[in-house]
Amino acid sequence: MSTQAELIPKKLVLPFILITSLFALWGFANDITNPMVAAFKRVMELTNTQASWVQLAFYGGYFTMALPAAFFIKKYSYKTGILFGLGLYGVGACLFYPAAALESYGFFLAALYILTFGLAFLETTANPYILSMGHAATATQRLNLAQAFNPMGALAGLFVAKTFILNDLQSSATDESGKVYLFDGLDEAAKAAIRSNDLLVIRDPYVMLGLIVLAILVVIALVKMPETKVEGGKIAFVPTLKRLVKNRNFVEGTLAQLVYVGAQIMIWTYIYQYAEALGIPTYTAVNYAFASLGMFLVGRWICTFLLRIVPATSLLAWFSILAMAFTLGAIFISGMVGLYSLVGVSFAMSLMFPTIYGIALEGLGEDAKFGAAFLVMAIVGGAIMPTLQGMILDWGGSGYTDLLILGVSEVNFSFTLPLACFLFVFIFAIRARK
Repeated sequence: MSTQAELIPKKLVLPFILITSLFALWGFANDITNPMVAAFKRVMELTNTQASWVQLAFYGGYFTMALPAAFFIKKYSYKTGILFGLGLYGVGACLFYPAAALESYGFFLAALYILTFGLAFLETTANPYILSMGHAATATQRLNLAQAFNPMGALAGLFVAKTFILNDLQSSATDESGKVYLFDGLDEAAKAAIRSNDLLVIRDPYVMLGLIVLAILVVIALVKMPETKVEGGKIAFVPTLKRLVKNRNFVEGTLAQLVYVGAQIMIWTYIYQYAEALGIPTYTAVNYAFASLGMFLVGRWICTFLLRIVPATSLLAWFSILAMAFTLGAIFISGMVGLYSLVGVSFAMSLMFPTIYGIALEGLGEDAKFGAAFLVMAIVGGAIMPTLQGMILDWGGSGYTDLLILGVSEVNFSFTLPLACFLFVFIFAIRARK
């Protein structure tokens, strides 16, 4: 009589818990940063395209550092990679202090870029490590379980963004109608004073985060953990790359991951602009971002259960269809119903990242270490896609309802980009199932 493979072997429970905590840590960084696109746009008086550079810097760091992280980890160890990643994460966050002092948008972007060097190390390390902590048959389910803690950190990051940043930004103050920003009518001297104050408001939570991350680095350095260093230390990158390129499932999975991450970041970044087009200010719109993350978290836990009874490729296909349906609602249904539909997309997205990741790495063996690096590099979709969406928003001007396209405003129309991304993920799921 066959028995189902255990999800996490007892001897690996403690390492699993420690590594899983990192998923919450980078989730915090992701979602304290998403609202900063809208915050910097108002504080620094930027265009939508310029404001989207926040995501370009943040997710561009993943693309830059993921492959070097894979080389580093292969040469040394998972624990060393984690410690180095935490160091870069902490230093990048602390660089918000001089960035605020200089009132330099470019310095803020550079700090985010360095911060995500650390996140690239953490994700390149943690994802394959979790996959390896048990039987291959339960690898995708195990990664979904670990990833379920990511939105918990994301919720905490969004809470800090709302409570300690968005609520305290003087540049976001409105009149009694809630639709007119008082900052826009001030003279340059008054704007300069408010700008200095608001940049300090943005600075402080990041600096505090950096100090906490550096403290966690010290704790992990003192804890003994099992290592998985590759014996011999030889890095055969070119042969590995040739094998990966010939693996259709891996190549298509990497592309699916790129467009999925782009869709996720577009949904979570531009929900603020979507809400503002309905007359909802940023500090109130964050409540809908909270609802989105709540839906995402619930979906993660439900999918962790469903993956025990439904094949991963089939579930991914169905959730892709659901994501497309919600996105179409956000595009073509006006008013609050469209906003609710945009919130609903997050439930459908909950399955996608870890499932695409697991499917793409299935059967790669030792090549999974570099394969994981390419999948982390695919997070660059979160840098490219929001910038493209910001460019669509600027077609009619700096507002969000300056132009009608196919009978809807440009902010609604811009969500055709994530719609196309979900269609690609659906096609990947169908092809992978075959």
